[in-house]
This record gives sequence, structure tokens and C-alpha cells, in this order.
Amino acid sequence: MSHGHQYESNVSGIWKVFGILSAVTIVEVILGILKPDFLHFTHFLGMSLLNWIFYALTVFKAYYIVWSFMHMEGEKSSLQSAVVIPLVFLILYILFILLTEGHYIYGVFKDSTIKWNF
Repeated sequence: MSHGHQYESNVSGIWKVFGILSAVTIVEVILGILKPDFLHFTHFLGMSLLNWIFYALTVFKAYYIVWSFMHMEGEKSSLQSAVVIPLVFLILYILFILLTEGHYIYGVFKDSTIKWNF
């Protein structure tokens, strides 16, 4: 009794996702260990290029995890946009907040008589 549905193995897709996420993570770890001078000491918009690369790779991994594990490739573009755009926006927004507040706190401790207790 067949209902017209065939079981389709997705083992190759799982290995593809594993390979892509592993490769990005390995690149992050290698860059974190080596910290190439041309990336670490070159600044762009107030941060080193190395930090920008880490942020870009993190946003890519978050996007790809949502894309692959929520099976977004088969959905309509409106649903894809409704899920992915807020994710990317919120990640960039929290990054902005953390960097802005961190810079402010650093300035407060650097330019005042308050001691660094941590």
C-alpha cells in the first residue's frame, strides 16, 4: 500500500552541513590562534579587521544553521525573509549595543579614578 511518498535519505545533506560549519569553525579557530598582524592591527570602523571577520563568520554560521536546520530552502521567499531577516537584524543590533556600551564602559574606567576591579 503505497501513498505516493518515498523515503529520501538526507545523509549527504547532513554531512554537507557538518562540513561547512566545521570549516568555518576551523577558520575561526586558526585565525584566533594565529592572529595575523595584517588583520589584527588594521582598523576599520573602530575595530580590527580580525574582529570584523569573526563577526561576519558568526553571522554566517547563525544564518546557515537557521537555513539548514529549519529547512528554509524549500519554503517560499516571503517565509524565508520573515525568519532570516529578523535573525540577522537582531544579531547586528546586539553587536552594536555590546560594542557601544563596551566602549563607553572602557572610557569611564580609563579616564576616571575608578579602579579596575575585574
